[in-house]
Amino acid sequence: MVSASHSAGPRNWAAFARLFLGTAIGLLAGYLALAFLIDPYDSGRSTLFSAGAVRPQGPRTAAASRGRDPAFAGAVFGNSHIQLVEPARLKSATGIPFVQLSVPATGPGEQLALLAWFLRHHPAPQAIVLSIDDYWCSDDPALANDKPFPFWLYSHEPPAYLRGLLRFSVAQEVVGRVGWLLGPRRKRAAADGWWDYEPDYLKLGALDGERFRAARETPVPDAPASGKAGPDFPAAERLGTALAGLPPETAVVMVFPPVYAAGLPRPGTPRDRAETACRQAMAATLQRHARSAVVDGRRERPALHDPALFFDQTHYRHGLAHPLSDEIADAIIGLRSRP
Repeated sequence: MVSASHSAGPRNWAAFARLFLGTAIGLLAGYLALAFLIDPYDSGRSTLFSAGAVRPQGPRTAAASRGRDPAFAGAVFGNSHIQLVEPARLKSATGIPFVQLSVPATGPGEQLALLAWFLRHHPAPQAIVLSIDDYWCSDDPALANDKPFPFWLYSHEPPAYLRGLLRFSVAQEVVGRVGWLLGPRRKRAAADGWWDYEPDYLKLGALDGERFRAARETPVPDAPASGKAGPDFPAAERLGTALAGLPPETAVVMVFPPVYAAGLPRPGTPRDRAETACRQAMAATLQRHARSAVVDGRRERPALHDPALFFDQTHYRHGLAHPLSDEIADAIIGLRSRP
C-alpha cells in the first residue's frame, strides 16, 4: 500500500513543474511584448516609442530606422567602398534627399536585404545607387556573409523578427533604448547615415608609412580570387529580381568603386577576365531597368595611380569621393531628364 506522503511527492513535483513552466512562458511572453513595443532598433513595427531620431549605434542596425524614414527619396547601398559618397552632396546636386545605407564588410546578400527593406517603405523611390565590388563576384548561390548580420531585423516574416528579439544582445539593446528614451539629453546619430572614415584611417599612421604602403602597393595575383572566377555570378540574378520590383521612373545608378592601380589585375590575365566578366554580368542585369546607368570608378585615369588618394587598394579619400559623388549625381540628373 502506497502511503499518502509517497503519493503526494509526485503530485507536488508535477505542480511545481507546471508552475515553473507557466512562469517561464509568462516571463518570455512579457519580455517579447515589451521588446516589441520598445522596438529597440526603431524598425517601425511598433511606433509607440518612436522618437524621430536615430540612436547612436552601428550601421547594421541603424539602417532599420534610416531605411524606413519617409524624409528620404533616394538611397546608397554598398559597403565601405562607397561609404564616403556623401548624401548631402548628392542632394545638393540632384534635389533628391538621399540616405546612406552602406554597411562596412557586407556583400550582396546583406545589401540586397537592405534594398528590399528600403523599397518596402519607399515603393517608388526617385533614385537608387548600387555599389558593385568584388564581393558581388562570388560563385556562391547562397551569397553567404562573412560577418554577422541581423537579417531577422529586415525580415518580412513576423516570426523571424520575434525570434531575433530573443537574443541576449538584443535584450541589452532594449534596456539601452529605454535609457536613451528617458534620458534628458539624447545623443543622436546622423539622420542620413553618412559616416566619414577618413579621420579614423588617418589616426593609424602616415599614408607613406609601411602599414599603408604595403596594403596599397602589393600587386594582386594573376589568378582569380578564390570562388570568384565565374562564369556564373548568382548575385546578378538576385539583383535582377530586386530591380524588377522598381517602378520605371526610378533612376538606378550602378557604381564600380575606384581601385588603386596596384589592386587592378594585369590586362589579359585570368583575374582580369574573371573581373571583367563579373562587371559585364552586373551591367547586363542593370540594363533590364531602362532608366539606369553605370558609373565606372575603375576606369583608367591618373587619380588611380596617386597614393595620396588611397589608404589601401579599395579605400579612397575625399579627393576621389567628391568627384565620384558628382559623377553619380550627373548620371541621376541625366536619367531623370529622359522623357
